[in-house]
Amino acid sequence: MRPNGSMTRQAPVRCRDRSRRSAEIPSAALLLAALGLAVCGAPGEASQTAAAPPPDIAGTVHVCSSCHGPSGRSVSSTFPRLAGQQKDYLIAQLTAFRDHTRADPHAQTYMWGMAARLSNPTIAALAAYYSAQRPFPGTPDDSPAAAAGRKIYTEGIPAEGVPACIACHGPTGGGNSTIPRLAEQHAAYIERQLEAFASKARANEIMHQTSKNLTAEQIPDVAAYAASL
Repeated sequence: MRPNGSMTRQAPVRCRDRSRRSAEIPSAALLLAALGLAVCGAPGEASQTAAAPPPDIAGTVHVCSSCHGPSGRSVSSTFPRLAGQQKDYLIAQLTAFRDHTRADPHAQTYMWGMAARLSNPTIAALAAYYSAQRPFPGTPDDSPAAAAGRKIYTEGIPAEGVPACIACHGPTGGGNSTIPRLAEQHAAYIERQLEAFASKARANEIMHQTSKNLTAEQIPDVAAYAASL
């Protein structure tokens, strides 16, 4: 209290301390955090179910979560959901990103740089972590598009040489080994991958043969159904 009886205003110590701590955060981490908020949107339910990663990959998982979301449960269709994905598939894709053998546009833009310094043990640990996470909850789709996609997914289009997706990805879309899980994935992401396979922007001869005869209307139908599984 001042001599004249008025209260002395205390300095905002807490705010100064917070500012000092913020200045100590590496600029790269701040940039990643900003990018995560900008492109991934609100974390929503995914943030409430995040599982703690092993200490040896905790830092790497934190970087991955900027785009793929906590526990790999992305809320943006730009970035695929990794939670519950097949371990062998994740290993194959991370290795391909690192070695630049997966060269579709989004791979080059986002993942070539992010995976450049990943070692084989780190890739294996990341794959094990994400494959063990609970998948994002699926949303049933009773739209006409999904109904048309279901027919292609389960029966194929024999007259056009399009095999049934169910033969490899399974009746529930869970995949197997290096065959990816499609269930609960973003429909827009699946659609983009089918287009990349069809045009050979993403190299995979089996998937090229599978998708090249799908029309521009059929690709979204298949994606809608697969995502709803």
